[in-house]
Amino acid sequence: MDYYSFVSGLGCGLVIGLSLITLRKYFVSVKETAKTIKKIASNSEYKLILVVRTDLGMSKGKIAAQCGHAAVGAYEKALKRDPEGLKSWQMTGQAKVAVKTDSVDEIKQIADNAKKMGIITSMIRDAGRTQIAPNSITVLGIGPAPKNVVDKVTGHLKLL
Repeated sequence: MDYYSFVSGLGCGLVIGLSLITLRKYFVSVKETAKTIKKIASNSEYKLILVVRTDLGMSKGKIAAQCGHAAVGAYEKALKRDPEGLKSWQMTGQAKVAVKTDSVDEIKQIADNAKKMGIITSMIRDAGRTQIAPNSITVLGIGPAPKNVVDKVTGHLKLL
């Protein structure tokens, strides 16, 4: 075998090997996408609910910051606990809905009900550096989860 035959054979082998790896990744990706589409088609839209306590007298900026904490917390939990559900939420527009309650007892009850149903929750407690007393529950993130499931826990609440 001469040098050129060896190099040609090696080059062909590398191209074929890389092609097979690429095809495998493509088909795995197609399979995952098909799985996600099937899940979306079989379920309703997904959403993330942010339950905000209005009895604390938080400013709009404070509410926005606390909602941000709840959304990030829920996202991080969904990454670990329900990655397929997270993909479904991402592919259906990442809906986020802010609703209100004026009771710490109600927000705790909603969190308990959501947990019993297996829905991800993210309870936010304030550090107390600005407007709110330390360790006050400010916002509860619920989901992302199918809309029809989340509505069973939060459907009675009014929009913020």
